[in-house]
Amino acid sequence: MSFNNIFVANRGEIARRVIRSAKESGYQTSVAYSPHDASALFVREADLAFAFAGNTPKESYLDIEQILNAARKAGASAVHPGYGFLSENASFSAAVTEAGMKFIGPGPEAIELLGDKTKARALARKLGIPTSDGTTQELKSDVEAIESARAIGYPVLLKAAAGGGGRGMRLVEREEELLQNLERARDEARSAFGDDRIYLEKYIVKPRHIEFQMLADRHGNAIHLGERECSIQRRHQKLIEESTSVILTPELRREMGEAAIALITSAKYEGAATVEFLVSQDLKYYFLEVNTRLQVEHPVTEFVTGLDLVREQFRIAEGEKLTFSPFLTPPPFQGGGRGVVAPHGHSIEVRIQSEDVWNDFFPSLGKIEYVRHPGGAFVRNDSAMFAGLVVSGFYDSLLSKLIVWDRNREEAIRRMTRALEEMRVAGVATTIPFGLFAMRNARFQSGELSTAFVEEEFTPEARERELARYTAHAEPYFTAVQRVQGERKARAEFV
Repeated sequence: MSFNNIFVANRGEIARRVIRSAKESGYQTSVAYSPHDASALFVREADLAFAFAGNTPKESYLDIEQILNAARKAGASAVHPGYGFLSENASFSAAVTEAGMKFIGPGPEAIELLGDKTKARALARKLGIPTSDGTTQELKSDVEAIESARAIGYPVLLKAAAGGGGRGMRLVEREEELLQNLERARDEARSAFGDDRIYLEKYIVKPRHIEFQMLADRHGNAIHLGERECSIQRRHQKLIEESTSVILTPELRREMGEAAIALITSAKYEGAATVEFLVSQDLKYYFLEVNTRLQVEHPVTEFVTGLDLVREQFRIAEGEKLTFSPFLTPPPFQGGGRGVVAPHGHSIEVRIQSEDVWNDFFPSLGKIEYVRHPGGAFVRNDSAMFAGLVVSGFYDSLLSKLIVWDRNREEAIRRMTRALEEMRVAGVATTIPFGLFAMRNARFQSGELSTAFVEEEFTPEARERELARYTAHAEPYFTAVQRVQGERKARAEFV
C-alpha cells in the first residue's frame, strides 16, 4: 500500500510536524481548518486545505463528518489524527476505514481496549501488571462515586476514560469536594473528547511519571524505544519531558518495558503508542494508562534513538515491518517480535504554552507581535507561532515545543538554558520563564523530581525572585520591540 495524499485531522504544531514527515516521504498532504485558523502555518504548508463551519472544537476538529468530507474532497487515501481531539476515538478510526481510507494508528478494537482507561486497567490486572487501587468501570452515579472513593480512600483522582493530557482529571482530597469535581471533570472530558465517562483511581503521593514509547506492526513485531520522564507537571499536564529517566535501574527499565510490550501485543496493536506508569518513591511502579496515539513529547525519543516516529507510523500503516536507523543496531526480535533500542545521549523538551506563569499559569490570550526562534546544534523547535497569530480560548494553549539533545543530562540542561534564553515571544505571556527556572533549579539539576515539583519549588516567593531576574534579562529586548512597534504605528498613521 502506498498513500497518495495524507489528510491530517488536527491543527497547530502537530499538524505541521506530520506534514513535514509526509512531504519527506513523498506524500501530498491535506487539512481542514476552522475560521480562526485560516492564516495558521499548517494551513499554508498543506497542499490542500478546506474550511470547517465553526471555531469551537465541536464545530471543527471534533466533527467526524466534516473531517471525512474534507478528506474525500482531497482524494486522501489515509488520515493521520495527530494527538488530542479524535486521535483516541474508536468511532473515528472505524469511520475512516469505512470511508475507504487508512487510519494511521490502531484499529477501533485496539482503541476500545487500550484507549479506554478503565478497560486498559482491567487488562493490566489480568496480565499481572501492578496497578493502583481504583475502579475498572465508569462511575454511573453520584452514589457510586461516593462509595467507591470511600472504599479506595482519599486522596483520589477523577480521570476521563476516553482521553489524556490532563483533561477531565481532578484531584480530590476530601469527600465534600467529590461531587463538584466530578461534574467539572465530566464537563472537561465532554469538551475535549466528546465523551464524559469518568473513573476513580487512588492518588499516589509525589510519584514520578514514566512512560514507554511503543511501536508495533501488523506482522506481530513490537518494540519499546525506551522511556521518557514526564514528572514536571501543573494541573496534571506536562511541562517538561526528558529521555532517559535518571531514576530507572536497568532491571526496572527491563521489567517495565516488558510489561508495556505485553499490554501492546495482547491487544494486537498496530502503530505508535505510549504506555504510562507512576513510580513511587520506593521505586514501585504502577500502570497508569495507554495513549493509543503519538504523544506531544515524542521528539525526545526521536533525538535519543535517531528515529522519525511519524515516518515509522506511515511505514507501519503501509504494511511494512518495523525498520530502524543502521547506527542503532538493535538486537534481533525475540519472543514474538520483542526487542529494545538502546538510547544515545540525553534529550529534554520544554513546552511553550500561552500561559502566565506569574499568575498560576493562567491562560494568556491575545496577538503574538514578535517571535524569535532559537537555533544552534541539536536544537529543535516544533512551533505553530508566527507574528500576527491570534491566541484564543478555543483550543489548547500549546504554542511550541523546544527540544534539545546532548551527550549527557548536564550538557543537555545547559543547552536548553541557552536556547530558552535565546527564545523571545511578545504579545502573550508564555511558559518560557518557568522553563528557565526549572533548568536553573538545583533539585531539577540533581534529578530529584516528582509530580509535586511545581507546587514545592515554584512557590510565590520563587516566582517573585524569578520575575525580577527574568524582567531584568528581557527588558532591553522588550524595549526594542516596543520601539519597533511604535515606529510601525507611526508609519501607518502617516500613510
